[in-house]
Amino acid sequence: MTATHTPHPDIRHDWTRDEVEALISLPFPELMYRAQTLHRRYFDPTKVQISTLLSIKTGGCPEDCAYCPQSALHEKSVKAERLMAVESVLKEARAAKKAGAGRFCMGAAWRTPKDHDLDTVCEMIEGVKSLGLETCVTLGMLDAQQTERLKTAGLDYYNHNLDTSEEFYGSIISTRTYQQRLDTLSNVRDAGINVCCGGIVGMGEDLSDRAGLLMTLANLPKHPESVPINLLVRVEGTPLGEAEAVDPITFVRIIATARIMMPESHVRLAAGRENMTDEAHALCFLAGANSIFCGEKLLTTPNPAEHRDRQLLSALGMSPMVQSEAKMGTMRPAVTEEAVCEMAAS
Repeated sequence: MTATHTPHPDIRHDWTRDEVEALISLPFPELMYRAQTLHRRYFDPTKVQISTLLSIKTGGCPEDCAYCPQSALHEKSVKAERLMAVESVLKEARAAKKAGAGRFCMGAAWRTPKDHDLDTVCEMIEGVKSLGLETCVTLGMLDAQQTERLKTAGLDYYNHNLDTSEEFYGSIISTRTYQQRLDTLSNVRDAGINVCCGGIVGMGEDLSDRAGLLMTLANLPKHPESVPINLLVRVEGTPLGEAEAVDPITFVRIIATARIMMPESHVRLAAGRENMTDEAHALCFLAGANSIFCGEKLLTTPNPAEHRDRQLLSALGMSPMVQSEAKMGTMRPAVTEEAVCEMAAS
């Protein structure tokens, strides 16, 4: 008789929207307890994976994403620039590694990359890998041939966010369909590249939309290895420049729910941290966030200064993950009461 693999009950791909809405709406202490319990089961809660994100090609994007200042279709778009030179990118990667980053992410404002641009990006990936850093890129939509080229270059992660629920998506973007995003994710996964996929909170969506986003992510054939949760950065001149701010507790609830639904994944605090207090950061870490971007800019929007992140992690008794610790979470041995007492006494 052939043995069958029984998936661990923590790992599900059959969530319903009603379940997710109920989870998000739990009494806050109960939600945090569940999230922290699962976080400790799969990760060291004192460790945070550090990435750096560089815009290697800024502005001039033909997409109309309502939150993005890089769209050429918005009233106040950032200036379009050419693709950076490979050596300029490697200089930034060396600085990121020196600052403690374990992963170097490169973003280009394209709908989909052209072949000659992909050649250059593959050179960048190979160069960054040679520095001992994990690599991640976000380049827009990809077909199967493009993902194979990136895999051959050694790419570790590909970022392609769903942004919001399928139902609300049309209110934010009209130049690309939700299914096209899912197709790119499928191509990335089929090529054997790790998936980095999340969304944005604060674009005018409601509880059902937030639940729908998390449901779609968790019901993918495999959970994304990295799940960035962005807090909308309201940029003047974009359609969402005057969107209503989201209160910190609401945001923490989404972090906690993502941790419960995708316990093996790294849940990343991405855009919007510049406007978050240290206390809000601490709640997010308690809710199961265990990845951040370091560096003063995320593509074109502000990010906390490096020294602020160092001071915060130090105050919380937390530290950066080393690369061997930053793989997708696996079940950790149970911590006994005796071990807890020993740690407290040390």
